Amino acid sequence: MSGETAATEDTLLGGRVHLAQPAEGYRAAIDPVLLAAAVAAGPRDRVLDAGAGVGATSLCLAARVAQCRIVGVERDPALVALFRHNIAANGWNDRITALAGDIAAPPPALEAGSFDRVMINPPYLAAAAADAPPHPGRAAAMVEGAADLAAWLEFGLAMLRRKGTLTVIHRADRLDALLAALYGRAGDVAILPFWPKAGQAARRVVVAARKAVAGPARLLPGLVLHEADGAYSAAAEAVLRAGAGLDLAG
Repeated sequence: MSGETAATEDTLLGGRVHLAQPAEGYRAAIDPVLLAAAVAAGPRDRVLDAGAGVGATSLCLAARVAQCRIVGVERDPALVALFRHNIAANGWNDRITALAGDIAAPPPALEAGSFDRVMINPPYLAAAAADAPPHPGRAAAMVEGAADLAAWLEFGLAMLRRKGTLTVIHRADRLDALLAALYGRAGDVAILPFWPKAGQAARRVVVAARKAVAGPARLLPGLVLHEADGAYSAAAEAVLRAGAGLDLAG
């Protein structure tokens, strides 16, 4: 791909998704794929991808759930351009829309309360507790700026219709902050941990919660990502390569 941002052409989901992404800076790993797999969208659902980057999560969800409609919002113009390239390259101009905008000042096209599902892969590190990477793209993706975790969740909940579902992937060591921000505003919370290997502490979690719904939290069995030799587990391969979904219904 040509353009101002040097990019590489990669694939996700075993080649089902074509992804152009910056050659330097933040590059999609498995987190967007896991997030997309955890979103139980239906074919008629309208889904918002907040902080979409180059669209990895949106594209993976579109590959798994036929006919759902996805809107992605991203503040970095260079990433928005790559996102739009990726939508066209995968043939999904009729299903995915990429918008330029910040969650602190959403684009006018985003109407509060209009989405069935919102998915968020926010920066993982609080600014006060992190040494920002030198590359600005990696720093923006990894370290919170003016919008902290609570602000990301506030935005996601505002965009959801009543009883809609917010799905977030985050570091396991910030689960307490995530749940605290949701308390009293969203319920029927499902927590799915990801273990690097069997017997190791979880480093990532997916949390799904329904807006304005009461119900107890559920801690699900979770997913072991790697075997002892470092290879992906069969369950992880099914999600990362074959495009299987993750069941958060419990």
